[in-house]
This record gives sequence, C-alpha cells and structure tokens, in this order.
Amino acid sequence: MIPPKLTPKQKALAINLDPNIYGTFAEIGAGQETVRHFFRAGGASQTIAKAMSAYDKDFSDAIYGKEVKNRYVTQNRLRKMLRYEVSLIEERLSRENAPGRKFFSYANTVTTINFDKTMKGHGWVGLRFQLDENEDYNEIVFHVKFNENDATLQQETLGGLGVNLIYGAFNYSDNPRRLLDSLYDDISTDNVEIDMVDFSGPAFTYVDNRLMSLQLVKNGMTDAVIFNSQGNNMLPADILYKRDIFAVRGSFRPVTLVNIDMFEKGLNMFMNEFGCSLEGTVVLFEITISNLRAAGDIDERDFLDRVDILAKLGYTVIISNFSEYYRLIDYFANYTGGKLGVAMGVNNLLDVFDENYYKNLSGGILEAFGKFFRKDMTVYLYPYKDPETHELLTSNNLKVSGNLKELYKYFKLNQRIIDIVDYNPDYSEIYSREILSKIANHESGWENQVPEEVAPMIRERGMFGYKEELKLKEFS
Repeated sequence: MIPPKLTPKQKALAINLDPNIYGTFAEIGAGQETVRHFFRAGGASQTIAKAMSAYDKDFSDAIYGKEVKNRYVTQNRLRKMLRYEVSLIEERLSRENAPGRKFFSYANTVTTINFDKTMKGHGWVGLRFQLDENEDYNEIVFHVKFNENDATLQQETLGGLGVNLIYGAFNYSDNPRRLLDSLYDDISTDNVEIDMVDFSGPAFTYVDNRLMSLQLVKNGMTDAVIFNSQGNNMLPADILYKRDIFAVRGSFRPVTLVNIDMFEKGLNMFMNEFGCSLEGTVVLFEITISNLRAAGDIDERDFLDRVDILAKLGYTVIISNFSEYYRLIDYFANYTGGKLGVAMGVNNLLDVFDENYYKNLSGGILEAFGKFFRKDMTVYLYPYKDPETHELLTSNNLKVSGNLKELYKYFKLNQRIIDIVDYNPDYSEIYSREILSKIANHESGWENQVPEEVAPMIRERGMFGYKEELKLKEFS
C-alpha cells in the first residue's frame, strides 16, 4: 500500500521535529518562499540556523562575490551560495556541542515573471546536505522554468519545490527516482518545468545523471534534456540560446555509417549555405522517447548503450518527447532566431507529410508545417534505397499524398528541402535493423557497417543483445 503524500506543512514539520537536521536558507529573487513553510509549521528554532534574502546585488556581491557579466540567476551563483553558507555553519558551530547534527544549506536564485509577462521566469534551486555528521556533503541542484502567469503563484510553487527538495533529500536519498518524483508532490507539472538536474556526493556515487535526465522527460517534468559527450547534464538555454542549430534524429541502435554520412554531409551543406561557424553552431543527435519505447517500456541499459556510443564519438545528445518533427523545431525556436537545419532520411520525410500525425492539431498538417518549415529552417534529405525494389528514393521521386503534392513542390522549389547529393553510395544498403539482427545472432559482417570505434564497444560491453557466452566463443 502506497502511503499518502504529505502536504508541505507536514513535511516542514517533520524536518523541524528532527533534532539532528540543522541548516540555513538563502533565497534570492522571489522572497523567502521556502523558509516560511518551516517557520509556519512550528518547531523551527531547532532547524533553522539562519534565513536570509540577499536581494540587493551589491549586498549579495559583498557576501558571495561578483558574477561574470553580472548574471545572478545561474548555476554557478547557486553553488557559491550553497558552499559559502555551509562553510559558515562549520566555522561558527562546534560539533562537540551538538553531536549527531546533520548540516544543510538550501538556496535558490530565481527571477519570476516580469510585469509585461514577456518573460515567464526561471531559476536555480539546490541543497547541500549531510546524511551523517562524519560524511562529506551531497548536493542536489536543478533548474526550473515557471509556466504560471502570476508572480505570486510562481512564488508559491517555488516554496513548495523547496520543501519537497529538503524533505526528499533527508528521506529518499537511497531512492533518487522517488526523490525526483516527490519534487512535484502537491505541485502540477503544468505549473513548473525542471529541465536540468544534477546529483553529486557520497550518497549518489552510483547515480547516473543521464538516467535522472531521462526520468525528467519520461515523467513529463520537461520536454527535453541535453547532455554532452562527457555525460554532463547541460542547461538547454545555455546550449541553444541565440545559436545556429543542426540536428540529426535517429534511434542510433546502433550508430551506423549511414548516420554519420548523413550528419557530416548535411552539416557541411548547412554551414556552407548559411555561412555558419563551428563556434556558433550547436550539433545535436536527438533520440525521442517514442524511439526508446519502440519495444515497450524504456530499457534504461539500452538507452545508456546508445548514449555511450554517441559520447564515444564526441557528440552532444538531446532526449525529447517530441514524436513529431515540428515540435522539435518549435522547441529550438523558443531559444534562438538563428538558422536551423535537420538531416533526415527519405522515410522520415514521408512521416512529416503523413496527415495522420497531426490529428491532434486544430489546424492539422498546415499548422504543423507552419511550425516546421519556418523561416531559416532547412531539411537536408539523405537518399534511401528500397531493400526490395532497390529503387533509390530522393526528393525528386518521393511520392506524397495527392492533396499535398503542390505543398511539397512549394517547399522543394523554395529550397526548404534539399537533397544530399554527395552521399556515399557504398552505404546505401546499410540498414540498422539488419545490423541489430546480426549483432544479436552473432553473425559477421556488421562490424564494417558501423564507425570503427563502435564495434569494439559493442563486443566488450555486450551491447544490443551481443551475448557474453558468444563473446567467449569468439575469442576462444
């Protein structure tokens, strides 16, 4: 039987009544929304060492130091706050006088919705805490985007998130998934989005933050998450803001030479056409949740296998819940007005022109096309060789529904769909499903159809059904 969820007041009271939990609250930008729950719950005197709101920038700088470019709503600022406040507790209080105490510092730095409602508001929330007085500190840090259209409501939401974080850290640290879910106790996912999270410290040595990112998308806490080739979770705004973006979608199970050829040739065309620079262009390999669920529920080991291979090749990965392409482009457009490019195969473009995908839109396929084929967005189309007829399909012989032919001609005529013509014809009969079947059945021939770094990884780690007993047989 699942126990009932506690209210914010009940959680705050439970923390207050624990004589060994003791710490500080530092909140910047939206009032002291979290700490007031603890004051109101009662018994706060043995929990709260200090509560402050260093709202004025000059005073905040005097405490925590100045920030580069005067940016205060940043992860760097939050971590400075957390570590500074913990150091003060350690410096000013003797553990001999309070054996068994577990110190913590809670902090947030946020900006709520502006007066003109042109900027919804966002911020960083975090906790630095001990689970044992003799252990090092743990940290949980996450970024929030507010969706409510009223500053007071956003403040209420922020306060609830803070209470949930503190209670979850001291009660669910052995179960990070439950901890993550509990952040939304008494809060709707429609009210606030968490688009980046990071767990660190001795309590979370076994936690893979990429899996925590996957949970954010899987549980509807955000639409997309990004992590780099080192496996570090990245804030989408930091990566995408005012940048040119080039994306390749795929299941990447595994990455094939076709994927790499499509990416490299498409990217070269994109950069040459628009004069983009490598420094100003973000390149993303996108995997949708719908691809991960292709065989039922998400296999997390399989997910990490795909991501590890992409990381080995040096690529940045975006995990999204965008089954339709137009939603991906719409997401990018929220961060940038720069050039957008997408490389895809002919079969994927056929899906784009399938009206059945857009039945949930009041404007149907025309609404979707308005978001997908927006200004400065170009599709780079990789040819597809039909395995049965051996016909090579390009934009010139692609067959779309009769009522969409003229629309298709319009986009092609206006260079919104461009063929990748310098593709490698030797790759035209490489099919990922056949490779996957060969790997699982231990058949030869697949090794030369994937990048050279990939085959050893698949063998050594037993990826994609490559069985251990067959590995032993191969090397005996």
